[in-house]
Amino acid sequence: MEKAAKRRRLCDGVSGPGEERQSEGEASEPKSPCGSPPALSRVMSQIQIGDLHWNKIKRTNLDLDYTILFPKSVASSLLEALEDQVEYFTGDLARVRCLAMAQLTQKTATYGDPGLTYKYSGVQTPARPWLEPLQHIRDVLARVTGHDYNFVLINRYKDGNDKMGEHKDDEKELDAKVPIASLSLGQERNFYFKHQDSRPPKKFNIEKVQMQLQHGSLLLMNPPTNQFWYHALPPRKASQGVRVNLTFRKVVARLGKTDNST
Repeated sequence: MEKAAKRRRLCDGVSGPGEERQSEGEASEPKSPCGSPPALSRVMSQIQIGDLHWNKIKRTNLDLDYTILFPKSVASSLLEALEDQVEYFTGDLARVRCLAMAQLTQKTATYGDPGLTYKYSGVQTPARPWLEPLQHIRDVLARVTGHDYNFVLINRYKDGNDKMGEHKDDEKELDAKVPIASLSLGQERNFYFKHQDSRPPKKFNIEKVQMQLQHGSLLLMNPPTNQFWYHALPPRKASQGVRVNLTFRKVVARLGKTDNST
């Protein structure tokens, strides 16, 4: 009962009007509770990269590309699979992570290639082995971007009360030449970028860049964006649905290497 209710909540708010209904007696593949076929690997391999419509956003030292990567049916199937399979940090690791950055209220998990580690909010976290849905997404991103991502940070926001404070993804473990690929699943939320010189003490009055991150959307944060711009996900109490965000990265540091900078 609890799982069925959870799946209904996931489907609510992410299905759109105008979706085709199956005629009575029409044969089809088995459907997931959100209405999409379970064979994700086959469906995702058929995503037509050339058909994507990109929105380019450029400001001083900011370079973003935004598109709807997955149709709603595929995005909903991915969300359902990740809700079932992702293991989020618990116990001491979760408590240390929250203390390291008080503005974090969401759940977090990390997955990637063997031997990889990532320092997030002051906490060194090893990557768990790739889950099958994450591998499918990673492979699609390789086709879209031409980059082979080896690590993903997953943040789960249970509703609009969960937020992410202003920060940069500029950790030294990251390959600065590779864009960070941010995939949004579930509840649509607003998101903004703020230039470092427009934060206290202000040097310049530089306008924020604001956008809505839709279900199934991909945001590429191209260099040198993370050197100069902070980004954040503010709370929105009217947003009741779950949002899962996956930021795929190219990590160069390996587990066991010493950090001599602190």
